[in-house]
Amino acid sequence: MSFSSRQDAGRQLGEDLARRDLGAEVVLGLPRGGVIVAAEVARCLEVPLDVLVVRKVGHPRFREFAIGALAEAGVVILDEAVLQRAHVDREELAEVVSEEAERLRVYEQKFARPRRPERRDKRVILIDDGLATGSTVEAAVRSARQQEARRITVAVPAASTEGAARIGRVCDEFYALIIDPDFQAVGQYYRSFTQTTDEEVQQALGMLPGEGSP
Repeated sequence: MSFSSRQDAGRQLGEDLARRDLGAEVVLGLPRGGVIVAAEVARCLEVPLDVLVVRKVGHPRFREFAIGALAEAGVVILDEAVLQRAHVDREELAEVVSEEAERLRVYEQKFARPRRPERRDKRVILIDDGLATGSTVEAAVRSARQQEARRITVAVPAASTEGAARIGRVCDEFYALIIDPDFQAVGQYYRSFTQTTDEEVQQALGMLPGEGSP
């Protein structure tokens, strides 16, 4: 199974979730690619769309190697086992966390809109375009809990077996159209997987009438 684009994945995921009748009240996409998927899910479910901002924390000297994640509401997740194996310098790590926290703040401001849908005491669905290790999605789940969401469902088009197990332990419900033990990268499930821009995220948020309400 594969998807032609993030929009296609979102439509298929949204149709699957609609059949499950989850009673969702808010759909939250993880920027950037997850928002494109989430916009289609929100359309299918006819509920408001918003973003929940997360940032990966990379190794101080090999930034592409993720060792944790940050999310709104001051959430910080670090993989202590990896930190020990990689002999990460704690002062260097603190600098990286500080840099990413500032980038997260900038993105929160960039994607904020008036009359954003409430999260407190709501049934929310968190959406990303795929789930590999699960660190950023776990940070998002913990952030939604910090913001007092009543029930948290995570749904993705494709997930690794390990990532699905990890997130299944921290959210209330987890759904994926594909859970693949041979998962290597999110992009392998998409025929078109170009990098999503900030402008595309903003456009997706503006496409729904009434500031994100379908």
